[in-house]
Amino acid sequence: MSKIIKILGTGCLKCQTMTGVVKDVVSENNIDANIEKVEDIMEIMKYNVMSTPALVIDDVITIKGRIPSKTEVLELLK
Repeated sequence: MSKIIKILGTGCLKCQTMTGVVKDVVSENNIDANIEKVEDIMEIMKYNVMSTPALVIDDVITIKGRIPSKTEVLELLK
C-alpha cells in the first residue's frame, strides 16, 4: 500500500530542500509513495503547524520546522 507523504510549506528554500530529500529517499529506496506539496496556507493551518517545512506521513506530522536527513526520512517511511 502506498504511503501518502505531504510536505507542508509555502515554497521557501527549506521547503524545497525537504522536498528534494524526501523525493531522493523515495526513489533511491523504491518506496511506494505519493508525494504532495501543500503550499496553501489555509491547508497548512488545518494541520496546526506553525513552523514549516513540515513532513506529514499518512496524516501524521512527523517533522516540523527543520530539514531532516535522508536516514531520518527513511526510518520514518519504514
